[in-house]
Amino acid sequence: MSLQDTPRGDRLHIGLFGKRNSGKSSLVNAITGQSTAVVSEVPGTTTDPVYKSMELFGLGPCVFMDTAGFDDEGDLGGLRVEKTRQAAARTDLALVVFSGGDYRLELEWVEYFQQAGTPVLALLSKGDLLGDPAAAAAKVKAAAGLTPLVVSAREPEDRERLRQALLGLLPEDFGAGSLTGGLAKNGDTVLLVMPQDIQAPKGRLILPQVQTLRDLLDKHCLVLSTTADQYPAALAALREPPALIVTDSQVFGPVWEGKPSRSRLTSFSILFARARGDIRYFVDSARQLDKLAKNAHILIAEACTHKPLQEDIGRVKLPRLLRQRFGPELVIDTVSGPDFPAELGDYDLVIHCGACMFNRRYVLSRVAAARQQQIPMTNYGVALAWLAGILDKIDLPED
Repeated sequence: MSLQDTPRGDRLHIGLFGKRNSGKSSLVNAITGQSTAVVSEVPGTTTDPVYKSMELFGLGPCVFMDTAGFDDEGDLGGLRVEKTRQAAARTDLALVVFSGGDYRLELEWVEYFQQAGTPVLALLSKGDLLGDPAAAAAKVKAAAGLTPLVVSAREPEDRERLRQALLGLLPEDFGAGSLTGGLAKNGDTVLLVMPQDIQAPKGRLILPQVQTLRDLLDKHCLVLSTTADQYPAALAALREPPALIVTDSQVFGPVWEGKPSRSRLTSFSILFARARGDIRYFVDSARQLDKLAKNAHILIAEACTHKPLQEDIGRVKLPRLLRQRFGPELVIDTVSGPDFPAELGDYDLVIHCGACMFNRRYVLSRVAAARQQQIPMTNYGVALAWLAGILDKIDLPED
């Protein structure tokens, strides 16, 4: 997999935020070296966020997000600002461009990012047009408590200064974690049980399988892959039981029944519960299923915006299993992509997919919303382990 093929969910998300016509798009074009975003003197040129995947030396694979001005107005402007807020929830590093004489909106966004734990870099764009850059920087420092970087999209040296500033904001542990955590170590034999169904067409593996395989190869593990129907034969072909079995969560039951006592067991979705979300909250929330009423209201959230297929896990299989367990009176709603409700009070439980297409910051923003509203939230793999009666028996990935 090349750097250009790195999934967006594994890339550092860098967002540019500011008023209309503050120079955000020019900066994105300067940084990426391409005409990624449309530049115009007309305010409001950028509507939906513009995403540009690239590699930046020192930062690695990343995504730059150019957003609509957060001072946009009117009904359409309000929709644009909402898209900007959705981009903010994905942001790992926030670049807030200060412009004009009133910094009230900039300060609100800086406070939002700081409360979310997102590193913030204050910028004064169009530095070549500032009459007194030092005085302008002092004004921002007095208002926001941040020393802004004065940059011009026209100056190559400023682009390098910006890159260096981003390096200084990058969390030391970003991207350093292993997908399988401490479940597998150098030299272990690992068996992957990977059912191939309509959601994984012939000739393709789904992303969690690919990323798990790469993680294990990086650990120099010996990896054997099989489908569920060949699971017994795969175990028999090994001289010793595998140290770890990673399975598709949908076949937890039969894989658990055939598991050697010396082998640890987890699933692809549970690996992503840790890599993308808050696995402890997911596990604690799944235990709330014991208290679920037969007419409970459940929200199933998918990251992908694919067309629902026959036997779709989120829209067909999981609802069917839940209704088999709790009865037909369950009310189940399904959302996909960015369509996650801000108000969760009507729901008794949220079940999220593994979120291989989202970055961790975005999933954690949803977890934070659920926590704040005291709504239990789990994910597919954890919920399926509970439904199979083995949640307390399987292995959870730890650092």
